[in-house]
Amino acid sequence: MRYSSMRNLDISNGEGVGVSLFVQGCPFHCKNCFNSDTWDFNGGKEWTEEVKDKFMKLIDRPYIKRVSLLGGECLADQNLDEVLELVKQIRISYPEKSIWLYTGYKIEDIFYPYIINQPMTCEQRKRIDVIRYVDVLVDGEYIDEQKDLTLKWRGSKNQNCIDVKKSLAQNKMVLYCD
Repeated sequence: MRYSSMRNLDISNGEGVGVSLFVQGCPFHCKNCFNSDTWDFNGGKEWTEEVKDKFMKLIDRPYIKRVSLLGGECLADQNLDEVLELVKQIRISYPEKSIWLYTGYKIEDIFYPYIINQPMTCEQRKRIDVIRYVDVLVDGEYIDEQKDLTLKWRGSKNQNCIDVKKSLAQNKMVLYCD
């Protein structure tokens, strides 16, 4: 995996004070994306153990309440292994901190093969595994024609801000914010 940047103090990509990791590489290429410099999977910087340790130290501060992963595309095939490992480590090391993940994939598309008991690829299973570690999922591609600056934590009306734990418990999509 490669990454574009880290924010060591972030108040714009989720509720409360957090840290954010922008992964590198995105297959969606949304029109007027705010972060198009993260599209190239070969761009950015290499994600190493040293960089990961630095990111984990940023999380390990008492006033940090949230970790946000965005990009680029966190759930792109090229990023899945490292993102899955990272959310697992964050959940184990900092169970009290919320994890937010932004993706262009729709939650119903990710879970559909699972719901209908259809065989899944390794990547499909990993996407589901990542989401199970997340507290809030912001899903859906940014659609410039549906841009709405009044929405909390998302850019266009088609995107959902989902409470993952409640959604999994109730077996239906439960929105985190309106």
